[in-house]
Amino acid sequence: MRRAIVLCLLSAVLGGLAAYGWQHTPLLGSPSSAEDATTWPRPAAPQAGTANAAPNNAPAPNLLTPDERVNVYVYQQMNRSVVNINTRGLSGDKFLMFEIVAEGEGSGTVIDRAGHVLTNYHVVEGAREIRVTLYDGKAYDARLVGGDPNTDVAVLKIDAPAETLFPVTFGSSTDLLVGQRVFAIGNPFGLERTLTIGIISSLNRSLPGRHGRRSLRSIIQIDAAINPGNSGGPLLDSRAGMIGMNTAIASRTGESAGVGFAIPVNTIARVVPQLIQHGRVRRADSGIARVFQTDRGLLILTLVPGGPAERAGLHGPRIETRQKRQGPFVTEQKTVNLAAADMIVAVDGRPTKTADEFLETVEAKQPGDQIVITVIRNGRQQQVPLRLDAAK
Repeated sequence: MRRAIVLCLLSAVLGGLAAYGWQHTPLLGSPSSAEDATTWPRPAAPQAGTANAAPNNAPAPNLLTPDERVNVYVYQQMNRSVVNINTRGLSGDKFLMFEIVAEGEGSGTVIDRAGHVLTNYHVVEGAREIRVTLYDGKAYDARLVGGDPNTDVAVLKIDAPAETLFPVTFGSSTDLLVGQRVFAIGNPFGLERTLTIGIISSLNRSLPGRHGRRSLRSIIQIDAAINPGNSGGPLLDSRAGMIGMNTAIASRTGESAGVGFAIPVNTIARVVPQLIQHGRVRRADSGIARVFQTDRGLLILTLVPGGPAERAGLHGPRIETRQKRQGPFVTEQKTVNLAAADMIVAVDGRPTKTADEFLETVEAKQPGDQIVITVIRNGRQQQVPLRLDAAK
């Protein structure tokens, strides 16, 4: 959270949360064990011995309830992977020729022994200096390897000895359930490696994008306490596997109101390898520039000239020209025939009712992949194969 300014307060809210504002809040991340940023191992279930492992000053294992043993296990597995992220940047008005040093604080998660650290893009956006502090108190300068504002994911790199790095274990966000217990480790208000516990309150939420960007999709809603300083930290399951990255809260005050949000780990796992390799996300592009959402489906409004959709034979609105003679003068009148445009109703057999659903399906593919778009044309359903290009 920027100390000089509030990082982000959005007025739009989901469903019954209309009275709340969205505020992105920086936190601290916590990883586990992995050797390579692109091959994260699946977490193992707590073992009877390790789940009870505790420091010398902790209560004897037989004094802990089963739930408490899981809490202790998750924290002991993950807390050394949590890092604190401090940033410095400049803000001001070039016209008035003044600048203010803006400092920020957030969280991050070690994802491999090469020194890559996962965090939110909004935590490091615009930062000129980034400092990462490990669990042992040692701080390192970090550089931004790559970032993706559309998913709010960024990867940093620090030059720290491999033996001091404890990478996170990536779980899966595919089979999450509402009511499932979750754990967040972060840096709220500068209190490093703080554990909070809650449940998954809802799934598949959407959050408004910052600065006019596209919305964040498939978001996990949680009731674990998330506060300023938590952004970028991990959301964990009872097996100590990372299932998401905490990114925002809905609150009137900017502090936890029991409504927090996390980016699902499956999205992160898809984005991170590209950020490490290319510094950005190389997305697939369908060549459909604009659609209009209707009760029946998505009406195509604009196709990219020469793009995949046009090459595949999809139809947008037809421009019709009519000539009208008035005395010696001939004028042309152009009208847009929307009835000539295709109506998208499904992609790869999956019903598609919103622009976000269409984008999510396309972005899950790679450039060069083929998809099959089902459209309604002239009152009849038709399937159109389309090979995706790389987005420019």
